[in-house]
Amino acid sequence: MYEEITKKIKITVKPEFLEEHSDPEEKRFIWAYHIKIENVGNETVQLLSRSWKITDSLGRVQEVTGSGVVGEKPFISPGSSFEYTSGTPLKTPSGFMMGFYKMEKKNGGSFNVSIPPFSLDSPHETGSTN
Repeated sequence: MYEEITKKIKITVKPEFLEEHSDPEEKRFIWAYHIKIENVGNETVQLLSRSWKITDSLGRVQEVTGSGVVGEKPFISPGSSFEYTSGTPLKTPSGFMMGFYKMEKKNGGSFNVSIPPFSLDSPHETGSTN
């Protein structure tokens, strides 16, 4: 598990390799990642957008940005959390992801919340892992 707190928003990430959806012979390696976003502060925030950098073991970087997460722009009140699961494919047996969420306070001020870098390592990796 990977965790990071930025401006009283705690992000926890748990990646999982999906063997049943992957095909190493076709160079298709699939991961799910479960994210928990906790508001440990005292102001309600809304998640507006996400920005990801996904890097495979050959150093190729894919950047993904978009509105909200899994079709939602959740409000997260103090002491509460929002959880979701998403996924990503790679053409290599390992890699890593990192990024940030753009949040907005009720008063209109926006800020970025770091998503901690996390490793995507499959059992098909022949060398060292990330």
